[in-house]
Amino acid sequence: MSDSIIIHDERFVGLYLPTANLEKLATGMLWGEGPVYFPHGDYLLYSDVPSNVMHQWTPDAGSRVFRNPSNNSNGNTRDLQGRLITCEHLARRVTRTEHDGSITILADQFEGKRFNSPNDVVVKSDDTIWFTDPPYGILTDYEGKTADQEQAGCFVFRLDPQTNELTVVADDFDKPNGLAFSPDETILYISDTGNTHNDSCPKYIRKFDVIDGKTLANGSVFTHIENGLSDGFRLDVNGNVWTSAGKSVQCFAPDGGLIGEIPIGELVANVEFGGPKGNRLFITASTSLYAIYLGTIGAQYKS
Repeated sequence: MSDSIIIHDERFVGLYLPTANLEKLATGMLWGEGPVYFPHGDYLLYSDVPSNVMHQWTPDAGSRVFRNPSNNSNGNTRDLQGRLITCEHLARRVTRTEHDGSITILADQFEGKRFNSPNDVVVKSDDTIWFTDPPYGILTDYEGKTADQEQAGCFVFRLDPQTNELTVVADDFDKPNGLAFSPDETILYISDTGNTHNDSCPKYIRKFDVIDGKTLANGSVFTHIENGLSDGFRLDVNGNVWTSAGKSVQCFAPDGGLIGEIPIGELVANVEFGGPKGNRLFITASTSLYAIYLGTIGAQYKS
């Protein structure tokens, strides 16, 4: 594996394992997205957005259909109670799958107007839900259904599931996409992939200070993505950002410097840390699900 790892900075040494191989765990998707790992069952859920299906992968049984139809589900995460939180393009909503399998609609509109198409989602340690709302699910019928945009823009939202308070925390993105908190949750990283439909639009990750756990301030560009787009990303325990970037997973240090790269061979959509030790990076890339063991662990596994 060491021959295919690209080291851009010596800080990447130790984050990858020279003896670890990139594994293809499943294939046959149209556009794999939204991987989320569940430690209590040692399984991964992920979306195939255009196919309108969600899959479950386990080490013993491999991949099987988890939900069909899925309302063109995209991003997924889990809350503090171990429940699945899902962004649904077709239904233009954010849902929670309860332990008994029933589905609760958490939010499907803001100020009386339907969302564009919730895309990616994270849960903070206070159980609030933060998600992005670009228009990808309403632009064509491929990942949802063509429809008019009702919202005045493409916003980033914060939802308190205890009070149902829904607020806009960022309103100056072209197409907000992936998002993730720093290990101490003082910074929220959000990518803008406006470049998908306009070469003059952004293709970078921004970072914001999280104020009182509720609002964002002091937004600035964390890093520009030169190769591809930052569709989805996760942070490791040391604050390094592991993101999709064209046909690779790129790793950026907390100062925004590109330090390493893992070529995958097809367009990467998203990543997720998992495995019993939190040191396995799962990668959804176009048609396939991949994984590789690393020399670091995901931020959510910090002691």
